Order: sequence, then C-alpha cells, then structure tokens
Amino acid sequence: MSALDIFHHAVKNALIKEGWTITHDPLFLNIGGVEMFVDLGAEKFIAAEKNGQKIAVEIKSFVGPSNISEFHTALGQYLDYEQALEEQDPERVLYLAIPVDIYNTFFMLQFIQTAVRRHRLRLVVYEPQQEVIVKW
Repeated sequence: MSALDIFHHAVKNALIKEGWTITHDPLFLNIGGVEMFVDLGAEKFIAAEKNGQKIAVEIKSFVGPSNISEFHTALGQYLDYEQALEEQDPERVLYLAIPVDIYNTFFMLQFIQTAVRRHRLRLVVYEPQQEVIVKW
C-alpha cells in the first residue's frame, strides 16, 4: 500500500462535510492478480434513491518539482483504477481530487484541458486548508 497523500485527510474531511460516508480508506482492488489501492471509497445516500451514489477518489497534491510528471502519474493511476473499477465495482464512479490552486493554474493549460477531456477525467477540486470541495 502506498503512503497517504499529504492532503488525504483534508479531502476526506471535505467529503464528510458534503455528506459523504467514507466506506473505504483505502479502497482495495484486486484485478487479475494486480493489487491496487484507491485513496478513498465513499457513499452518499439520497432519500429519493434506494442505493445512493458510490464514488472512489484518488487524491493528488501536486507538490513535487514537476507538475507534468505528477500529472502523468495521476493520469496513469486514474486509467488503471477506472479499468479495475469497471470489472470489480462498476457502479462506483472514480474521481481525481486536485488542489484548487493547481486547478486554477496548471489544469487551465490547453494541453492539460485536452487530456482531461480526452480521457474523461472526473475532477474533484478541493481547498486543503479549509478542507472543502470547491468544484465537482
């Protein structure tokens, strides 16, 4: 199992504030002999629905020396986790959690926006100090 991202608890607390119940910390996946750990699994029960919503959230901080290198890692993990979830837990929707400052700068670059669209990345934008979700 990999180390927790530095903003793991901030994102977890932000999800709880929005009414999500953390069901897995981390969410373990085992597909074809490959073990993976998505940072969080969560559920939100809605009164009008019997089953509610189920999500998986991979948290990234982008605090390393190269944002593009961090993006490559995040994208690779996202694609692997998405494939694993399709097989193991197809009703769970995967999100990539990124800090608001990275979203407002790096993720506004044309190349990154194209990659987000092309790979259909679902983003959760969080503010780490206030522990809130800014954008889904």
